[in-house]
Parts: sequence; C-alpha cells; structure tokens
Amino acid sequence: MAISPDNGFEPLRASLTGADDTLRRDHWLVPQPGIVPRIRIGKRWVSTLWALPIAAAGLLCLIALAQSLRELPGVAEFIQHHPGVAQATPPVNSGFPWWLQLQHFLNMFFMLFIIRSGLQILADHPRLYWRRDCTPGSEWFRFQRPIPKGRLWTSKDDSVSLPGWLGIPGLRHTVGLSRWWHFSVNMLWVINGILFYALLFATDQWQRLVPLTWEVFPSALSTAIQYASLNFPVDHSWTRYNGLQQLTYFVTVFVAAPVSILTGLMQSPAISNTLGWVGKVFNRQAMRSLHFIAFAWFVGFIVAHGALVFITGLRQNTNHMFAGVDDTSWRGFPLFVLAMAILAVTWGIASPFTVRHARLVQRFGAAMVGSLIGLGDRLQTRSQLTAKDISPYFWSNGTLPTSPEYRELEAGGFAAYRLHIGGLVEAPQLLSLAQLKAMPKQTQVTTHFCIQGWTGVAEWGGVSMRQVIKLVKPRPEARYVVFYSFAAGADGGRYYDVHTVQNMRHELTILAYEMNGEALPFVHGAPLRLRCENELGYKMVKWIVAIEFVHDFADLGAGRGGYNEDHEFYGYRASI
Repeated sequence: MAISPDNGFEPLRASLTGADDTLRRDHWLVPQPGIVPRIRIGKRWVSTLWALPIAAAGLLCLIALAQSLRELPGVAEFIQHHPGVAQATPPVNSGFPWWLQLQHFLNMFFMLFIIRSGLQILADHPRLYWRRDCTPGSEWFRFQRPIPKGRLWTSKDDSVSLPGWLGIPGLRHTVGLSRWWHFSVNMLWVINGILFYALLFATDQWQRLVPLTWEVFPSALSTAIQYASLNFPVDHSWTRYNGLQQLTYFVTVFVAAPVSILTGLMQSPAISNTLGWVGKVFNRQAMRSLHFIAFAWFVGFIVAHGALVFITGLRQNTNHMFAGVDDTSWRGFPLFVLAMAILAVTWGIASPFTVRHARLVQRFGAAMVGSLIGLGDRLQTRSQLTAKDISPYFWSNGTLPTSPEYRELEAGGFAAYRLHIGGLVEAPQLLSLAQLKAMPKQTQVTTHFCIQGWTGVAEWGGVSMRQVIKLVKPRPEARYVVFYSFAAGADGGRYYDVHTVQNMRHELTILAYEMNGEALPFVHGAPLRLRCENELGYKMVKWIVAIEFVHDFADLGAGRGGYNEDHEFYGYRASI
C-alpha cells in the first residue's frame, strides 16, 4: 500500500493489526518435533541415547572396581586415614538455620523453571557452536536434523517443539514468552543468591562449602570410592560436609552459578559489542555452549543430589534441610512432601497458564526486568570487526514480501523505489535509492545477534541514521521512530518496529543498502534495511517502505512497540 505526502501514514497505520492476548495455537507455527540430541565427535554424529547403556555399564564397572579396591590393604588404609571429612575443616555450629532452609527451597524452585525456560529458548535454534559463525555443519551439538538442501530454510523453520511438561510453554517458536520466564526467574534466583552469599559469610555456614585445606582432595577421593562401593561414608553433614560434597557444592555455588550469569550476559548484543576484543574472544556462540555446559552441570547435580537424599537416609536428610533438626524423628518429611507438591503443581500449570495468559506473562516480565534489559542501549557499542571475520553463512529469517507493489519495484531494480520519511519532522522527505546512495556512505563489519540464538558477521553499507535525522529535523515532541516494512508478519498484517530517537543517533545505526560489498540481497531486506547493532535482529526491520517519527506508539498495532512485540510477545527493548 503506497503512501505519499498527501495521504500521510494513515494507509500504513491501517495495515497494522491488533493481536490476541492469548497464544492461539491455530495461528502459531505447526509443531515440528526435534530429534534425539546428538554430539559431533570429529566428523561423526553420535546419539546421546548411547549415554544410557554406556552409563549403566560404566556404573556397574565402577561399583565392581570400587569394591575390589576396598579389599586392597593400601586402599583400606587410605580410607581409614582419610575417612571422608577433611579433619582441618572447622565444624559448623549453627546446623541448618531457617534462612538456609528457605533459600534451599527457593533455589530449587527457581532453578527448575530456569532450566525449563532455558530449554525452550534453546529449542528456537537447537544447535550449539564454538565459533561465532553459525555455519550449518559446524555445530557440536544439535537436536534438529541437518538443514535440507534445495530450498530456503530460515532460522524460524529450524525451530522445534518441546513437550509442554518440559519446555515453557512447549509450543514451537515461543522464544518471546520463554525469555520472559527465563529472565524474570533468573533475576529472583540472582537476588536469592546474593542474599545467600551475604548470609553465608555473615555466619559460619561458609565453612561447610569452602575448602580450607588441600586435604579435601584425598578426602574427596576416599568418599568417592566409598560411595561407588555402595558402602557409604559416615554422615557428618550437620556440622561438616565430606570432601566430595564440599568440592561439589563449591563448584556449584561459586563456579557454575557465576559462569551461568556471566555467559548469559555475554550473549547480549549491546554488552558483547561494547567489550571489543573481549566480546570477540568470548563470542556469543562460545558463551551459549558454556551456558549449556553449566546447565548440564546443574541438571547432573540436581539428579545426583536428589538420588543421594533418598539412598543415604531420607529421614535424616529431610530433617536437616526442611526442619533444621538432627534427630531420627519424621519432623522434616511432611515439609519435604509439601515442598515437592508445590513444585509439582507449579510445574504442571506453568505451560497452560502461559498459553492462556501470554500477554500477562509479557507484561509481568516487562515490569520485572524490562528496564534492565533496555539498559544495554545506553552502552557505547562501537565494536567492529574486519573483512576476514565475515561469516561464510548468514541465516535468513522473516516473512518475505509478496505484494504486487514490492514485486514491481524489485523487477525494476528498485529504480522507482521511494522512501517516505515523515511524521513529527520539520522537513519530510521522499528519497529514491539513488538519492540515499548519494548521501555520505558508512560501512561497518558487525555481528548480528538473532533472538533465536544464532549470530553472523557481515559488512553493511548504507546511510547513517544520524544523517537522516539531521536531514528531516525531528520536532521536539518526537520520541520514537517507526519503521514500516513491505513484508507482512507471520500472523498477517504489516511488519513494523519502533525505536527511540535517541538510539537512532547511535553511531552504528544505519539504513543499509549493501551487504558484503554488494546490493542487499532479497532475503536480507532489499532494497533497504535497518542496522542497529546494540539490538537483537528482530528490531532491524527489513524491506523498509517508510519511516515515521512519532510521540508515542500506543495506537500502533497492538501498542507494544513492534510486530513481534504484539504478536509473539517479545520485549520492546532488546539489547540483552
């Protein structure tokens, strides 16, 4: 639908559509199951199902080996000398206080939903890489088939479904909602963790977790042999953890948790691009892989911890952590059952609730962490790469434009293309592609961060938005810039997105008409697309037809600040 200075932006505004507040399955991507996760070893892909028989056989061999070792005099003497607890470790005299019991439950509660939402995010791009370039075939882990040949395969095509009891909400390509869950619960988890650290070191509880002597290592080895032989060590956890417990808890609390937080933050385009060579070395894909490994550690810890709670003395263990007593009563067991019931109920309702109240989840998430997510657009994102860093493969995404108007312009090499820039400006413009190319050209080699998880490096050439702003002279009341696309969104209606005028003045924000030294390809937004390097990819509108400066965006579409924000419950500000 064409616009002109005579009819303003009303036709474009009218082509935007509202959106439901619930996640309508009949309007969503059709389900697409993934495959059993596979790990690449060399050039071969190995199914993780092999881990089950290998683990079972390994466990039997380990038990047999440990039992045989304990019959050796030297090993028996070693265990007698190192019974399990490092003797130089000072005892904890405060038992398991109420605050530790509460935080243990909250940590368990938060972690389960962090894991579920994290899996849902991973399912949107179910491949993990070590290199920044997400070239198909270079991944080391995947639970999706190889990319089909002979057809356009977008990153949205690559997403897979998860069962609703596992992911949140389980439906394919619900990364917007799963991010709200992940970020919101993560913030609560971090707050709980900070309080835990503070109380830990304000009391003697830190002595339970922090090794103070090298004796912890032989004690851990001794404990491992005892556990593996099924002849468990004497439990002293009321006052001191054994060596294996101490090392495991130390790694979990002081290594895995901070690594999870830092690798999560390093996946932000604003943070990564601000840190220069640090962001280049610790690139998003390496951080995704490390984030996943930390996730795997937590899953393994939870499974092993839960199993040992049962097999080493359920009554005593639940008394410690749920009642704060060290006796043989059943005081802690009912509280343990209640805690498990709470987890089970909330686990069961999380996905159905998210589907039925998707907009509420979006609004709650925005209230919880929206301002924090948007802080990244204030960072001085200046990081640029070089031509040798350009990716050999750059994923495509988005619903392609099919309108007769666009097809006619494309057939004519976009000679008749006119970019309308107006709204709350002093000098509205109607610019041809030739006029845009006659303006000072800016080139930049930067990393594209897609919300789905993939990245790609390309050289972009075009007109700086600072030049455009200088040309059109926005009026003082103009606070936002709306970019309208020739393309429709996945649920019908025109695609659009909204940015702040302030962020459009960023030195790496351009209207790109070139990619890697050539005219912008059709699948990547020809003739013109936005590049805003401190934002995620969905904010960078492709196939731009018009730009409007406005005071507010509440009356556009569903009023959330963009098509994906309206229809797929994304966040408005997306620098993290």
